[in-house]
Amino acid sequence: MVCGGITISAASVSTDPQALFSDLGLGVPLLEALQDKGYVHPSPIQAQAIPAVIDGRDVMAAAQTGTGKTAGFTLPVLERLRHGKRAGRGKIRALVLTPTRELAAQVLENVKAYSSRLPLRSDVVFGGVKANPQIDRLRGGVDLLVATPGRLLDLHQQGALHFDQLECLVLDEADRMLDMGFIHDIRRLIRLMPAKRQTLLFSATFSPPIRKLASGLLHDPVHLQVTPENQTARSVEQVVYPCDMVRKGDLLSHLIRQGEWRQVLVFSRTKHGANRVADRLSKEGLSAAAIHGNKSQGARTRALQGFKQGSIRVLVATDIAARGIDIQQLPHVVNLDLPNVAEDYVHRIGRTGRAGETGHAVSLVAAEEALLLKAIERLTGEALKRQTVEGFEPTVLKAPPLDLSGGRRRSPGKPRARSVSPSSRGRHR
Repeated sequence: MVCGGITISAASVSTDPQALFSDLGLGVPLLEALQDKGYVHPSPIQAQAIPAVIDGRDVMAAAQTGTGKTAGFTLPVLERLRHGKRAGRGKIRALVLTPTRELAAQVLENVKAYSSRLPLRSDVVFGGVKANPQIDRLRGGVDLLVATPGRLLDLHQQGALHFDQLECLVLDEADRMLDMGFIHDIRRLIRLMPAKRQTLLFSATFSPPIRKLASGLLHDPVHLQVTPENQTARSVEQVVYPCDMVRKGDLLSHLIRQGEWRQVLVFSRTKHGANRVADRLSKEGLSAAAIHGNKSQGARTRALQGFKQGSIRVLVATDIAARGIDIQQLPHVVNLDLPNVAEDYVHRIGRTGRAGETGHAVSLVAAEEALLLKAIERLTGEALKRQTVEGFEPTVLKAPPLDLSGGRRRSPGKPRARSVSPSSRGRHR
């Protein structure tokens, strides 16, 4: 399809909006499963990735959250698996590595739906739950396993699974795995796998660390990039509400009530902050729950299910825990705190505005966060619209660090692009 090393981008290759999944080389069982879900036309990343993967090529793809990249690798991997020999006892034929439990569960949910007409076994393993039930399920062999790196290594060390039958490795959200400090686990796992295998790497960006990782893992890969790197989705309306740090909780509650928002994902920089905001909203009569790394897996699953089903109106999450929150028509995302890492802003607001729907992303920004805001605008290449909310106007400081009005005053210092230590985001996630 493509010569190795050539990058395919939306700017250089137009995807026919009338293209069909049936044109991409998928077999009848997968097409019927897609039909059951009402999917007919592939997204750009799906239209480009599926034929390349079916052809056996290694793929390095940069795609925003919400562009359909999960189906972009699960569908062709399942197509290849259905033609091969079933997994032997304790063996794995295809492996998808993800950074968080929630994302792992979400990927498996997609795999189960797409493989509903195939005699393939799929499963998921991650930390935070007992290992013995996972070990029991792995004994019979798994055709496609979704896993987080830490638990996968633990299970291999216990002899519960083997990689000698592995045909395909997928690194999903590879940039996030690097941010969370999984690089050493990934390298240890790679050394246990057959050198002759197909490798797919999906990331939101082609950052230098991602390129370095890919250079040692992928062989003559097809490079896919369906959106300009680090740009935010055009289907998301973005607005900044300047306010004082101490008034953020008040403003959040005001916006939810005034706008009658029924489903809101709120991002907090810290676990403590997420708990505090969720407790406050609940006391005010707005059903809310927090989701973060200190919550048990059961609590995280219940909160996410309640949010999807509508019994929980506001879900307050940290960046790591929010991975895997896949809701087709999530209308509102609120940045209660701006992220320390500018790239995380793109991931956050990518939770809304999916599948052609219009999304609404709100950032509550205090003067103390002005440098973080400038870093986001520098990364995305766009100035975010500022609006003040009556009654919540920020206090005028004697020497504000930066102009929050959206003016062109020069920053007194260049903010660091990344300020999160990988060691602070360990395997316990």
